[in-house]
Amino acid sequence: MSVRAYFATRIYTAKLTRSNWRAFNQQLLRQCEQIRQDDRAGIKWSRANYPSGFTSYGSMDKLHQWAPAFEKLERRIRPHVRKFADALEFEHSERQLAMTDCWVNIMGQHAVHGLHLHPHATISGTYYVRAGTNAPGLKFEDPRLDRYMAAPPRSTPCRVENQTWVTIPAEAGQLVLFESWLRHEVPANPSRAERVSISFNYGWF
Repeated sequence: MSVRAYFATRIYTAKLTRSNWRAFNQQLLRQCEQIRQDDRAGIKWSRANYPSGFTSYGSMDKLHQWAPAFEKLERRIRPHVRKFADALEFEHSERQLAMTDCWVNIMGQHAVHGLHLHPHATISGTYYVRAGTNAPGLKFEDPRLDRYMAAPPRSTPCRVENQTWVTIPAEAGQLVLFESWLRHEVPANPSRAERVSISFNYGWF
């Protein structure tokens, strides 16, 4: 007999760069903090939709097109996206994936990102600018979860490929890429230390 895995769900993780990432993160952090100070529309949107946190998602979501540090970030992310697309065996010889959106997320204590996906995008991701010891990770849902009609609970512990939820730890300098249809969330930040990340989408159309 044989038991084989089909319909794999892939998640890509890597250090953005092997050297000088700390200095680059300091540059990004200064830019993120400046955006938080200047983005009045983002402050208002976050107050209504993102308690205890700040995001430029609802106001300034194309930072890679005008902010120098974010332009540099996009250039460094691009080769990782190509590697991930190749691993997924995407046919993209005629149309290249391009960054369409890029925004800042600053999670204060108790801030949370609810379960969601990224419509109209192909590959999405997060880059961690600052993440303390207790910073919550990125939690992914098994996309088949709503079809487990009569499945018994899993053994504890069980192999990662059989888990219904998987959390990728938040780590400064780390890049996480995933297909945009994959639902994910970030649990509440238990720490007073702010968790700072930059999220983005790539599309081929």
